[in-house]
Amino acid sequence: MASKGTPAVNAAKAAGMEFRLLEYDYDPNADAIGLHAAQALGLDPAVVYKTLVAQLDTKALVCTVIPAGARLDMKALAHAAGAKKADMADPAAAERSSGYTVGGISPLGQRKPLRTFIDSSAESLPEMVVNGGRRGLQIACKPADLARALKAVLCPITVK
Repeated sequence: MASKGTPAVNAAKAAGMEFRLLEYDYDPNADAIGLHAAQALGLDPAVVYKTLVAQLDTKALVCTVIPAGARLDMKALAHAAGAKKADMADPAAAERSSGYTVGGISPLGQRKPLRTFIDSSAESLPEMVVNGGRRGLQIACKPADLARALKAVLCPITVK
């Protein structure tokens, strides 16, 4: 399987994570990539998480991991990151920093590892699904393993 060599999969292996790879036919025209992935894989959207890169007012980029159907709460993210303000990063900046293409950005194996914030909703899940480093590839893993591998902060960062 060609997907075994993605930086995200290699990072998960290097971190000693237990994980499963899930593949689906990526639709570049899907309105919501995370929700499309959930539907294509037959999964509850509450367990499929999307990776978004945000920029703080300090110009620093941060990585966020939130449920596919949720919206990122910029005020909550800024507070969690110790900044005054946060906005979505420019897609080109997110691609340059992560080394991945939009639609295939994984929190794992990024070219320049970013401070990562995982929405606290993941804490109650036995397993969550995140991007595997390319469009159409997902990694299913335990939230605690992902947080440990990323040295991530678990906190509420979605709009209720």
